[in-house]
Amino acid sequence: MAPSSQRHPTLYQTYGERSEQPNLTPLASYLLRLIHLKRTNLCVSADVNTTTELLQLAEEVGEHICVLKTHADIIDDFSDRTIRGLNEISRRKKFLIFEDRKFGDIGSTLQQQYTRGPLAIVKWASLVNAALFPGPAVITALAEAAQKAIAAHNTSVSTDISASPAASLVDSGRDDESVEGASDDDDDDEDDDDDDDIDSDVAEASDLAEDRKGRKQSVVSVSTTISTKTEAISPQPALRPTLSRDSTQSSDAEEAEEVAAELAELGPPPFHRSLLLLAQMSSAGNLLTPDYTAQCVHHARRNRDFVMGFIAQQSLNKEAGDNFITMTPGVQLTQGGDAHGQQYNTPQKVIAEGGTDIIIVGRGVYGAPVSERKAAALKYRQAGWNAYQQRLRAGRQRR
Repeated sequence: MAPSSQRHPTLYQTYGERSEQPNLTPLASYLLRLIHLKRTNLCVSADVNTTTELLQLAEEVGEHICVLKTHADIIDDFSDRTIRGLNEISRRKKFLIFEDRKFGDIGSTLQQQYTRGPLAIVKWASLVNAALFPGPAVITALAEAAQKAIAAHNTSVSTDISASPAASLVDSGRDDESVEGASDDDDDDEDDDDDDDIDSDVAEASDLAEDRKGRKQSVVSVSTTISTKTEAISPQPALRPTLSRDSTQSSDAEEAEEVAAELAELGPPPFHRSLLLLAQMSSAGNLLTPDYTAQCVHHARRNRDFVMGFIAQQSLNKEAGDNFITMTPGVQLTQGGDAHGQQYNTPQKVIAEGGTDIIIVGRGVYGAPVSERKAAALKYRQAGWNAYQQRLRAGRQRR
């Protein structure tokens, strides 16, 4: 039988080492570096019901997490304010946003669920997840929608409205004002919002011309400029040697200062989108069989440019070249369950023994009294990181 390190190629590698490996999405590389630098493998599940509660929780726990998991469809007043607030806090506190949408429909439907409606998830969530039971087209459909969103993000449209003196009308021999404008490419559905803005500007200009009709006071000119940019989505440069330092050699203050500098150097995440496949669940009696899980792994390997990893109860990196990130829900400090079939495992069980990468904690943090949430997040952060370091120590002993 092959040694454990060969059967599980990432099991005893650090997050930093894994971030430099090939076959990673740009977002996966960024996330592994973020975990390595920030020293947290904690994701908090923000299962709250108002924008105020969501932003308050993000503010309270943001410094202790690498990912915030949301359920946008349970936020009663979800709006642009929610999105702006989440984006601002995530940039400042350095964490990614994962919308736990669990897509599972035919491709054309889930593309609309991903990109349109009041949630418009693709615009603000770096990570989403999907079940594979409708078939592998789930992956390709979401990937196609994500690519269009990235292309739209990299295309900016600006509109200028100006008025010239009435003399120009007389000189030109025109009896009415004119409106001149450039239009977008109608083939790109993702530019619909920009088209609407342009149409609004043109309409406003036309109204202005109508108001002045007969007076020949000015010519209203509308010009539109479309520019493109190339988003930096390639993997980050190699880790600097200082990132592998022994933290025991530094004081707490020095350590905090160095980490802050390194996180600032890491910068914001690339505007990229990645998918997590729902491969296993923590609820009792779930129907995600081993064969289903194997199919998730198979199709993830065929779509490494979009699939970042899995929602699962154990690492599914079994072959050379596997470097998927596994996030595990249903984690508490003690094992047990609830009245609705949820089964809880400890950070020790899923990280140190199961080889997963990120613990997802919900009620253990948001269920704490408001004044204690930050302390609860710190407790889980420490437990998850200690389990990871225990796994690394076990690897060193095997060598």
